[in-house]
Amino acid sequence: MSVATSTQARPAQWQEKLGVVLFFVLCALLARRVLQAAGSQTVVMIAVSAVLGFVTADLVSGLVHWLFDTWFARTTPVLGKTFVTPFRVHHEDPLDITRHGFVATNGHNCLVSVPVLALALLLPSGPEAPWASSALTFVLMLCLGVFGTNQFHKWSHMQNVSPLVSWLQERGIILGREHHDVHHTAPHTSHYCITTGWLNRPLEAIGFFDGMEKLITAVTGLQPREETMNLPAVTPEAPESTPAPDLATP
Repeated sequence: MSVATSTQARPAQWQEKLGVVLFFVLCALLARRVLQAAGSQTVVMIAVSAVLGFVTADLVSGLVHWLFDTWFARTTPVLGKTFVTPFRVHHEDPLDITRHGFVATNGHNCLVSVPVLALALLLPSGPEAPWASSALTFVLMLCLGVFGTNQFHKWSHMQNVSPLVSWLQERGIILGREHHDVHHTAPHTSHYCITTGWLNRPLEAIGFFDGMEKLITAVTGLQPREETMNLPAVTPEAPESTPAPDLATP
């Protein structure tokens, strides 16, 4: 089965543009809250919260990536067109993501993060909430990591990136090209985390995603990657039968 893939940049939708604007406004407001509440926490605790938030973003990217690579189909209502198809098309045309502009690349992740950032701004801070700075820092770094996921992913498929991006990739601070190439090796069943890739090796070591698939199959009876498994197989034509020789003929 062949699926047409995009060869041109996809134009950004107005929702994506709005999402990007709201994302950065809310991040700025949340960063201000973090600074205001920072007096009640040590620098070490804030730094730990920041790292945990970034690591959690990597885990979230892996779970979402695995979910839409493994389950559902392109024809699934709502999810199929919006989420499943882009992931499946990406395997067929890995460079498709490099043809998208900044807003088209990151708009969806911004939209997902906006409600989380808005709710975080409602959290109490001050003397009555001594852990506020750590909690707000965690949420801020989680959302920044989620925002960066598609951009880091895009850079991992680009031949030419800026020296700063290359420096970050080489040191494993963001997703690197060689690391992500492992996922693009058939059958595409490993290295799902695409923010930093830090969690790929630990999750592979404990068989996390394989165990999740077995659990879901045991509970629901569904088979992972069923859409791929159900592709029509090409059956070779049987050779024409040769008539048996007439032994009675001299």
